Amino acid sequence: MKLQKDQTTTSAEAISKSDAPAASTAGWNFDNSYARLPEFFSAKLNPFPVQEPRMIIFNAQLARELGLIPEILSGDEGAAIFAGNALPNGAEPLAQAYAGHQFGYFAMLGDGRAILLGEQITPDGQRYDIQLKGSGQTPFSRRGDGRAALGPMLREYIISEAMHALGIPTTRSLAVVLSGQAVYRETAMPGAILTRVASSHIRVGSFEYLSARREPEGLRTLADYTIRRHFPELAEAENPYIALLYAVMERQAALVTKWMGVGFIHGVMNTDNMALSGETIDYGPCAFMNEYDHATVFSSIDEGGRYAYGNQPQMTHWNLIRFAETLVPILHAEQEEAIAMAEAALETFPHTYRRYWLEVMRPKLGLYSEEPGDAALIKDLLTIMAQSKADHTNTFRALSREQLPDEALYHREDFKQWHTRWQERLAQQPEFHMEKSRQLMRTANPAIIPRNHRVEEALEAAVQNGDLSVMIRLLDALAKPYDELPEFAAFRILPPPSDMPYRTFCGT
Repeated sequence: MKLQKDQTTTSAEAISKSDAPAASTAGWNFDNSYARLPEFFSAKLNPFPVQEPRMIIFNAQLARELGLIPEILSGDEGAAIFAGNALPNGAEPLAQAYAGHQFGYFAMLGDGRAILLGEQITPDGQRYDIQLKGSGQTPFSRRGDGRAALGPMLREYIISEAMHALGIPTTRSLAVVLSGQAVYRETAMPGAILTRVASSHIRVGSFEYLSARREPEGLRTLADYTIRRHFPELAEAENPYIALLYAVMERQAALVTKWMGVGFIHGVMNTDNMALSGETIDYGPCAFMNEYDHATVFSSIDEGGRYAYGNQPQMTHWNLIRFAETLVPILHAEQEEAIAMAEAALETFPHTYRRYWLEVMRPKLGLYSEEPGDAALIKDLLTIMAQSKADHTNTFRALSREQLPDEALYHREDFKQWHTRWQERLAQQPEFHMEKSRQLMRTANPAIIPRNHRVEEALEAAVQNGDLSVMIRLLDALAKPYDELPEFAAFRILPPPSDMPYRTFCGT
């Protein structure tokens, strides 16, 4: 794959909306509500064009769901749009302003390498952001080049689509386009642009930005906008802003418990990466756990384990506290009363999280009724798994089979005792039949996840050899994660033992 040095274009030379080649409609149906917010919410600018845009992968199914025409967008016209060289009809490009606590430290941020083209209205009336990631410098680039490398963009494509297939709320990936230009990190890498689809890109950090600017009216405007866009049922609440805090807590608890249920580790749970829509956003140093261990960390930059697997619930709560702090000026005219309201709401989060966690974990054990001892039963199994270094995914999947594998875990005396307790608990359920529970478990426990070694194998083939076939086959396997299809049996096999810990990198 030929690499060329990135030719930085000045803003004066950048393509402008007036002289950009107009893209055909191709099903585009924009209504750009965020662009109509006050000007300090964003910076209006167009993507910087690239030298040789070339489509690498295009999500035709997602395009159809968005009301777009794949036959038009999967070729050169789509490559030009998704590289930023052409603007689709109705686009109003902008870079969003936001702030965030990154590993606990506050910073003013913003879209440093992303451009929101606009909001696509689907045939069934849904609204989705269409964003280019890696589209060049913006006023928020903070000395960065605004570009992205191919490997991290393909990683986001793989993991986000896998999360969608697992039934976990997530941003989606519509396309990855090669820029024809190199980006420079430790070495020269092929540049690429990802097209990301999201319910919105409103983050905790969006509110932190306005709080830091001391913009109470801006906070109220953004809160009202967030309610209209994501929580319209709250508009008639007695206090819609405290209702918003409760609603966001609910969505975050529901999301993170789903992460925990499949062994997903986000890796960079900064407040600018917490979307108020309740979708998983930003697939940088993320990965899936093999051996069950609460202390698992994959991110190369998370040296202290702040965002380890077992810390994700607590970090969700920490981020929600930061969100609540931004709402204080609009919760109540009296600050003390506003703080008391926020604190009372935040105190409910552990209970809310536990409720959602049980909703995720009970089906994984075939439990369709509720008993007080369920949490202890689940935690005792997790303790045994941790002590025996059992694989998270395969262990839960194995429990749904009529016969357990002949592996060390299932011969442990503590596991045998636990298994007896579990069988007794299953039998307590009304209208109990083991096959009913097994079927529930097969819908709650994936057979296939994006194993880290398989993801790396696909990325190496694509980036080093220009071979997309390995990635395509992986995506095919990940599309039906709850099915044990014979042709994808190899994707359920663990990687060979290694003395080197697996590490992921943020890609920026």
